[in-house]
Amino acid sequence: MTKRDLIPDYLKELKPYQAGKPIEELAREKNLTKISKLASNENPLGPSPFAVKEMTYALWDVHRYPDMHSYELKNELSKLYKLKNENIILANGSEGIMALIARTFVLPGDEVVTSEKTFLGFNILFKGVGAKIIEAPMTKDFKYNVEAIANCINKNTRLVYIANPNNPTGNFIKRDEFDFLMSKIPANVLVILDEAYFEFGRFASSEYPDSMDYRYDNVLTLRTFSKAYGLAGIRVGYGFGHETLIGHLHKIKLTFEPGSIAQKGAVGALADYPHLNRTLRNNRRRYNQTAAFLQKHDFRIIDSVTNFICFQTGSEAASDFIYEELLNLGVIIRPLRSNQMADFIRVSLGSKAEMNHFYEAMEQILPAYSKKFRK
Repeated sequence: MTKRDLIPDYLKELKPYQAGKPIEELAREKNLTKISKLASNENPLGPSPFAVKEMTYALWDVHRYPDMHSYELKNELSKLYKLKNENIILANGSEGIMALIARTFVLPGDEVVTSEKTFLGFNILFKGVGAKIIEAPMTKDFKYNVEAIANCINKNTRLVYIANPNNPTGNFIKRDEFDFLMSKIPANVLVILDEAYFEFGRFASSEYPDSMDYRYDNVLTLRTFSKAYGLAGIRVGYGFGHETLIGHLHKIKLTFEPGSIAQKGAVGALADYPHLNRTLRNNRRRYNQTAAFLQKHDFRIIDSVTNFICFQTGSEAASDFIYEELLNLGVIIRPLRSNQMADFIRVSLGSKAEMNHFYEAMEQILPAYSKKFRK
């Protein structure tokens, strides 16, 4: 009898996802009191007061298990997007749903197609079930190359993943590009449309293809309350799809997720459209200011419709320098080595005060940066 290895080969080399450095950790390391976290694409305006009110009331019932069917939240989503409850699934963040999709529909050795330089969480989750990841190259201006993605699809393809808008680049595939790509994907190939930044994309451009304008039977749309709705700390993601696909996902979904406080917070957030509108308007103001600042200092930026912006530093060493020097001044940003973009940095768009902190810190380190890397 042979002894089977406890750890599958496809897990041995897998590296866990590394989130942005927490404020508390930097405060301990550097003994700083002024810290601006611009690494995790969080909402600088915080949650809606409606959401806080609903969550506060829900605290009195935490001795009860959550509604396993999430009836109230599904009802609100079904009214908003004109769907049946059977078309909706909820979990702890949109990544929670992505994990369900990987476990439900993908077997070890299955091919899944995506682009290079896209959301790291996807690669980790699908490599974690033994899938073979096929990455299409991006265009020279760091956009999804839909023709290259289409060319990667073959009879062995099980699934295609598209983050639209994309993280970490912040750009998106347009309506005509989406139409072209979907025309090349067979009906028996599952498509994940990761629309974590949907609200920002729709607000910023009329060319953004809202997946709810389409009703493909092989498409699963993922969205979240973590970004535009400012509820990252309670983890609520939602997915839309054909009721057959959603029904199979429910078979293996954890019984009581999201939790009761998360469900109530999401219901409150949906009721407060003015807060969402303030978030989107604030974000575009900060984007315009930050893009202008970076271009003024001769950094190449990638045009973004999201709540973050990427800029090119020149080299991996330059990225490391900016990251470490900003940390010393209490500003947390995100280097992109793990995303195959070692010469880029991603900065989230925060409040006016947080962005001023970023601008001031950059002004402080730029002379040394220029002397070292712009000879």
